[in-house]
Amino acid sequence: MKITGTFIDEISHDIPHQNWGREEWAKDFAHMKAMGIDTVILIRSGYRRFITYPSVYLQNKFGCYEPPIDLVELYLQLADEHDMKFYFGLYDSGHYWDTGNLQHEIDANRYVIDEVWTKYGHYKSFGGWYLSMEISRRTKGATDAFNTLGLQCKGVSNGLPTFISPWIDGKKAVMAAEATLTKENAVSLKEHEDEWSEIFSGLKGSIDAVAFQDGHVDYHELQDFFEVNKKMADQFGLQCWTNAESFDRDMPIKFLPIKFEKLRLKLEAARKAGYDKAITFEFSHFMSPQSAYIQAHHLYNRYQEYAKNL
Repeated sequence: MKITGTFIDEISHDIPHQNWGREEWAKDFAHMKAMGIDTVILIRSGYRRFITYPSVYLQNKFGCYEPPIDLVELYLQLADEHDMKFYFGLYDSGHYWDTGNLQHEIDANRYVIDEVWTKYGHYKSFGGWYLSMEISRRTKGATDAFNTLGLQCKGVSNGLPTFISPWIDGKKAVMAAEATLTKENAVSLKEHEDEWSEIFSGLKGSIDAVAFQDGHVDYHELQDFFEVNKKMADQFGLQCWTNAESFDRDMPIKFLPIKFEKLRLKLEAARKAGYDKAITFEFSHFMSPQSAYIQAHHLYNRYQEYAKNL
């Protein structure tokens, strides 16, 4: 199964910023295209006070900093040039992480969605929306948040697709700031299916695809979880994508490019489960030939060798 999409993370709040400008981004989009990527996804348009585009609303409402460059416009221009689809990722105020209350994200993004579509909706590559609220299990207000924001995104953009990328609450689902790599109270396969079936059953045409993050369960557990994910997606009329993490959750240094063997295991599990698309978090740091991590250069080469045989 080939990787045909990637997140772009330029807020970089838990991975180092690479300090790229227009020239470096232009080269990276060319590398993405050479790898077969046709979809780029802004993982979030802002996090707390740092933002990727000069939002009048976010600067006035939350005191966000004026960004030195309009990255959203740059990405759309490059996506236009390379005939890619660009998905806009919503704003993350940080309040949900502090309080567990998703209402803050709903309130902020109702303005952001309108502002962004008015400002950038004319680009031919503007192809969809990413609802950036990351959850793992039954979360208070999750269904309402997905419905409210997803329907608004589709409403302003004449029905452009939306997707979410939650995580499986497996044994490797620990916070990046924690020193540990695993936890004891991992979700069971049945709990995962029951809880996500409940969430999906409450969606009202607001979400088109789900891309579960694949790094939180062990490699021998992947097939069972992937098959359950595909069954649920089919049952509730969703496309089933995989978010194939190209960084390694098994090492005490967070986060470095993944060992190719592990990435291959995850992609093969998604292929066997009949997934519709593979995206990754994320190309520029962990797979790009110009990444700050030299291991990423080699991962790109190993992946290209693998993809030639598919």
